[in-house]
Amino acid sequence: MCGIIGYIGKRKVVPVLIDGLKRMEYRGYDSAGLAYIRDGEIVAVKSMGKIARLEQQLQDVDAESHIGVAHTRWATHGEPNEKNAHPHLDCTGRIAVVHNGIVENYRALRKYLQKQGHRFTTETDTEVIAHLIEEYYKKDIPFIDALTSALLQIEGTYGLAILNADEPNKLYAARHGSPVIIGKGEKENFVASDAAAIIRYTNRVIYLNEGEVAEVTDDGFEIFTLRKDRVKPEVQKLTMTLQELEKGGYPHFMLKEIFEQPATVRNSFRGRLNLEMGTARLNGLKSHLDVIEKLKRIVITACGTSWHAALIGEYLIEELARIPVEVEYASEFRYRSPVLDDGTAVFVISQSGETADTLAALREAHNQGVSVFGIVNVVGSTIARETDAGVYIHAGPEIGVASTKAFTSQITVLALTALMLGRRRGIVSTERGYELASHLAKIPEKIKWILDSQTANIKKIAEKYHKKNNALFLGRGINFPVALEGALKLKEISYIHAEGYPAAEMKHGPIALIDENMPVFFIAIDDLMYKKVVSNIEEVRSRKGKVIAIATLGNEEIRRYADDVVYIPETDYLLSPLLTVIPMQLFAYYTAVLRGCSIDQPRNLAKSVTVE
Repeated sequence: MCGIIGYIGKRKVVPVLIDGLKRMEYRGYDSAGLAYIRDGEIVAVKSMGKIARLEQQLQDVDAESHIGVAHTRWATHGEPNEKNAHPHLDCTGRIAVVHNGIVENYRALRKYLQKQGHRFTTETDTEVIAHLIEEYYKKDIPFIDALTSALLQIEGTYGLAILNADEPNKLYAARHGSPVIIGKGEKENFVASDAAAIIRYTNRVIYLNEGEVAEVTDDGFEIFTLRKDRVKPEVQKLTMTLQELEKGGYPHFMLKEIFEQPATVRNSFRGRLNLEMGTARLNGLKSHLDVIEKLKRIVITACGTSWHAALIGEYLIEELARIPVEVEYASEFRYRSPVLDDGTAVFVISQSGETADTLAALREAHNQGVSVFGIVNVVGSTIARETDAGVYIHAGPEIGVASTKAFTSQITVLALTALMLGRRRGIVSTERGYELASHLAKIPEKIKWILDSQTANIKKIAEKYHKKNNALFLGRGINFPVALEGALKLKEISYIHAEGYPAAEMKHGPIALIDENMPVFFIAIDDLMYKKVVSNIEEVRSRKGKVIAIATLGNEEIRRYADDVVYIPETDYLLSPLLTVIPMQLFAYYTAVLRGCSIDQPRNLAKSVTVE
């Protein structure tokens, strides 16, 4: 999940690298560093902490160099300090490497290289790559040969950008398991782990595939396999814009992304919702619909917030299409010998399309011979390219580490999928389909109503409870996963211990935690289980717990039971998670602000988890 960028071209390299690092800081912010070639030598500068500190160290540097690499780190091996920051150099100081991934056999390689006389100065796994290249890079051996020979010895994952002081007009890149793209400019080229780093300069990119190495100059590039077979690359055009990567006047990306949800949910169903027929069309799945509608079982696998969306998808698909659904943590999926037989398909959900565990689950499913379909946000991502077919959620770039708009867009796409399958399988009538489609079409304006009318109220609730160190989130039915998501958001950015539970499970253990210092969030909307939820609320009140209820607009009765109430507009029960989650996102945000936390870059977290 680290961010890497490399540049070769006509511009001064340091400003380009710093700009790219800033746009990838959400991928890691423990430390940062860069290296460039000047007068035939490599100059490396590193800093502990965020990129602003590195930039400060470089404020008086006016390097004439036009080639370099840079890195912002999310630590996996070795403490996050200046010594362990990338780039890492070989013994000669003439090879510099920046790396996203994990070298799983680094201990064995390090031991071997030390026996060969190599001196290590850091605790990282990445440093072995620089020394391993050095070991193979002898006289009369082309650098590309040394590089590929070294990479063949590495077990694990890597996205790499590499400098060699002996070749000041070439930049190298390699990919195995961690994303790498090449940005194609005019008399300049870029290497990056994230398109956000280079969109200011070009929207034309090449995605490196597994096991590919690139040799990049200012006016072109060549791509090879590790066996040095030439590859003909396909240039693709990025759809994101620079404006989408700016805060747009908001104090944090997270708040901006929360307030973008009326638009992003609409973008997720635009052109896909057929009100007249009470159904949906998803062109990304069109060629596989005959297979999908006859499935006997669906497995959905994901991580984190995407896993919570998958749980909601289980309710939606089982209710509307009557296909049994299982939801799996992607991090566990391939390690437990999953049973994937005929009539089963796997859906993988990932915002970035690069999540390492989800990608591994995808490949395990393919190895077992079943169809795999993707629900992703990032166009051209690895998961998007490796699935048999899929659907983009069209949420736009999500910069805040705590996912918000991607979650509601994922739910929207899952609702469309369930509606489409229900109609094709004859489970959902035209009338019911029209009803659901009509409700979904109105969701954006209802999200906007919550944002416009309830934000001030939620701020006050955050002021009331932000000093508490524990919280409980409870929901029933399709809103149980929303309770999980509400707890996760609070944990991620405010560092408050929070748990999500089905409301009825509270008395099977969590009720022991309830006292006057415990805020408890209840999703208490007007549905078939409302009275049951009120009964659960009374159990909390009798133990002096503080109740915050998310209730349907117009329900005044709930005020008798709750200390605080946040209202949402009425909608179809199956679509209610798209509304009930909004107050929880806002509460987490304002609580974190009041606690002085880093909102967009919470400690120990990174946006795209590209290592296991």
